[in-house]
Order: sequence, then structure tokens, then C-alpha cells
Amino acid sequence: MSVAGHETKPQGRRVNHTLISALTFAMFFMFAMTTDAVGEIIKIAKADMGLTNIQASAFHWATMVAIAGSGIGLGFLADRFGRKNTIILGLGIYGIASALFFAGQSFYLYLSLLFVSGLAIGIFKTAALALIGDISESTEHHTRKMNAVEGFFGVGAIVGPLLVVYFSNNGINWTWLYLIAASLCALMIIAALFTEYPENVSGEKPTASFKHTLSLLRNKYALGFSFAIAMYVASEVAIFVWLPTFLDGYTGTEIAMMFAAYAVMIFFVLRAAGRFLGIWILQILDWKIVMLVFTGLIFGCFFASALLGKTAAVFLLPISGLFMSMIYPTLNSKGISCFPKSEHGAIAGLILFFTAASAAFGPLLMAFVSDTWGGGDMRIGFVLATGFAGLLFFSAVWNWLRDPAAEALLAANQSEYATGEA
Repeated sequence: MSVAGHETKPQGRRVNHTLISALTFAMFFMFAMTTDAVGEIIKIAKADMGLTNIQASAFHWATMVAIAGSGIGLGFLADRFGRKNTIILGLGIYGIASALFFAGQSFYLYLSLLFVSGLAIGIFKTAALALIGDISESTEHHTRKMNAVEGFFGVGAIVGPLLVVYFSNNGINWTWLYLIAASLCALMIIAALFTEYPENVSGEKPTASFKHTLSLLRNKYALGFSFAIAMYVASEVAIFVWLPTFLDGYTGTEIAMMFAAYAVMIFFVLRAAGRFLGIWILQILDWKIVMLVFTGLIFGCFFASALLGKTAAVFLLPISGLFMSMIYPTLNSKGISCFPKSEHGAIAGLILFFTAASAAFGPLLMAFVSDTWGGGDMRIGFVLATGFAGLLFFSAVWNWLRDPAAEALLAANQSEYATGEA
């Protein structure tokens, strides 16, 4: 049964939070498996299809731009039509687009499908992020749950590139990665259809719309957390997009050469491990202190790498993944928690817009400054990335000193979660 387009919980049926959490973890694992394998896919597609660097870069930015547009333009769907319906819609589109990678071998076909995939990710991810709030018991529990979800994203980011490398080494086309994703989508849709989701919290007249999402741009919490997240994402993406280029041709000690060869993989492994570790750390330390210390360490890693060059970068930038691990899920959680649950889809979509836009344009800006002022030397690009990390650290200092979201988070604990947990 539904009222005003929202799911309601039928009498006598129990919401299975464990199964819902497992499905959410699986969604994040699945789409990370494809999106974060883009570096390996680009390397193969360039050779197989004779693509230029600019053409090949579209494999990354086409998805990110679509996610950004979908996040801000369609994030409200989760609030208006319910989390379950929106998740099934997004997974359905993503699954079909992934299966169609076997329809041909045209660059423009792949580009179109990657764009559609990005739109689908924006749809089901915003619904999944809103759902996390529905099954959380407090704003602090929401933050720990978000770190767990992003931990599974981190695992997917490791598995995806490994699968592409395995396929390549065994003469299997990289598009099989998308067939695996399509199969996972089908399984998750079936599981979701037979799973009872929490009822949506809404007013008498739902306000969920694209116009309402845009109105959130005037909200200080939405803008503040979105800015910090954008700076974080620009710093993070700099590593897995451009670190291999920065370290190209590096020679050093045996251990340094090992770090250089597996730099991005080390980064992803530490990022994933740190997110699961974050569930424990955030139970014993205040989140503002964690953000302050960890963003300071990230800035230090980037600053030393920009100042000292490849000798420092080969170790510090991969290791920064451990410090980055808790930043995104924690900031995302706190930003969403500042709003009523009935608006969680909209605010998740808005934050996703800034996330994806930063992921798309941050690397492009790094390439631009490197080509314009560095003669192609990516060290200049990492000087810019150091600026991103510095702005992230500054925002954490401000957050620690002023605690601007304290009132909103306290109010949410009392009105949205009905608990006194601080």
C-alpha cells in the first residue's frame, strides 16, 4: 500500500534491517567494481580502439557528469516514490545498460552506455543513501553505517581493476566486467522485490521535486558539507587518476619500486581497510577530532609530495588512503543527517552532484595546469591537488573550532531518531 507515492509498511510484516543493509552493501560494491576499474579499462581501450587521451578520458568523465546531473536532477525520486521503488528503477537501468556492452564495440556505443550508467547510479545511490538514514538509530549510528557501506565500495574498487587485469591477461574482453555487474543487478532486484523496506517519513503534501532540491543550495549545511566533500574528492581522485602518470619512469630502491608499481592498489586497499576501521574509531573519538587529524595528515602527504617530488610521493600518496578512508562517508553522513529523513533523497542527490562534479573536473584541472605551466609534468598537477587538500584541512579546522552543525545534528537526534545519543 502507498500514500502520496510513498511506501508504507504493511501491518504484520517486519522490516529486515540486516537484509536491507546487505543489499545496500552489495549495491555499493557492484558499482564501485565498474567505476573504479576505469583506469585499467582506459589503458586497454586506448590500444584496442586507437583512442586519443582526450577520447579515452571520456570513459571517466561521461559517467561522472551523468552521476552529477542525476544526483541533483533526480535525487528527489527517493523522497517522492520511495526508496525501494527508486532503487529497483536505478538498478534496472544500470543492469540493462551494462548488458548492452555486448551489443557492439563502438566507442560511441560505450560512451552512451557509460552516460546512461551514470544516470542510473545517481538514481539508486541517492535512494540507498536516504535508506541508510531510515535504518539508522541516531546520527552517530548513521555515520558508522555510512563508513561500513563505503567500506564495501572500497572493496569493489579493488576487485574491479583486478578482474579487468585478469581478463586482459587471459584474453577475455573487459566488457565481461559489465556482464557480471548486470547479473548482480538482476539478483539485487529480485532480492529487493521480496524485501520489506521501512516506510518513508513525509509530510501530508510531499515537497520532493527538482525545484526543492535546488532550494537546498541556499542552506548553509548543504553548501558547507558539499564544499568539504568536493575538496576531498578532488584530492582522492587525483591519486587514482594521475599518480601512475606522476610516477612514470621512477627509479629507486627495491621497496620504492614495489610501491610505485602497485601505488593505486595500495591506496585502494588502505582506503577500504580504513573505512571498516572507522566504524570502531568513531565509537571512541569525536568525529570532529577525527576529521581534523586525518585531513591534516592528508594535507601533509600532498604537501611533502609536491615539495619533494616522486621520492616522497611514491610512499606518501598511497599511504594517504588510510587517512582518507573515513573522510567521505563521515562528511556525507553528517551533511545528510542535518536534514529531516523526508529530505534525505534530495540532500543525498545534491551532495552526490558535488561529489561527481569534483571527480570529473578535478583531474581535468590537474591536466590543464600540468600542460599549461609544467610542460606536461604532472608534479604541477599535484601542486594544485595540494591546494585541494589544504582547503579540506582548513574546513576541518573551522568545523573543529566552531562546530557549525552541532545544533542541527542534536535536533535530528531528538526529532528524527528519537534518541539522546550525541
